[in-house]
Amino acid sequence: MSELFSLVVSAVVLGLSAGVSPGPLLAIVISETLKHNRVAGIKVALSPLITDGPILLLSLFLLSRLSNLDLLLGGISLFGACFLAYLGYESVAMRELKVEVKASGEHALRKGILTNALSPHPYLFWVSIGGPLMIKALGISVFALIAFIASFLGCLVGSKIVIALLVEKSRSFLKSKSYLYTVKTLGLALLVFAVILLKQALEFFKII
Repeated sequence: MSELFSLVVSAVVLGLSAGVSPGPLLAIVISETLKHNRVAGIKVALSPLITDGPILLLSLFLLSRLSNLDLLLGGISLFGACFLAYLGYESVAMRELKVEVKASGEHALRKGILTNALSPHPYLFWVSIGGPLMIKALGISVFALIAFIASFLGCLVGSKIVIALLVEKSRSFLKSKSYLYTVKTLGLALLVFAVILLKQALEFFKII
């Protein structure tokens, strides 16, 4: 139960951080909300439910079948720790979020799907961070795996929906100290998870 709880907490923190941190998809969520309304922003926010599914399933399939799994997962976890540290640093160092609003007639959901599918972040996350965590969850039970994926995607999509609602209600929200401190706090949490992932990599390498 403690391992399952730890995995769910990890999924929640990672999902919230990915949801509120600046990036291409969040920029489109905000842009569509400002140009149209919250419905358009919410449609974009839902796009990871479509794009991340195939990526995470492929990552899980490949990682669960490759030989010398400990060495492989060690290398992937090490890369994931570096990637998380980079994302954490970006969040902690952020001063403000700038969003450029451009006129476009493209369908909001389609735009979100294309933006997320062409961004390297989902691929890097599911291969280097989500993959090893899914393998760990699957080692506990199928329920643990489902709980991890559902918690991550729920927080990722949910946080972007909340931002769309807040932006429609008050356009000054993105410049507020509350948003800035939230991003910075989650950035610090990512740095902590980077250290944890580094420790896991060293354990896979049998160094500690």
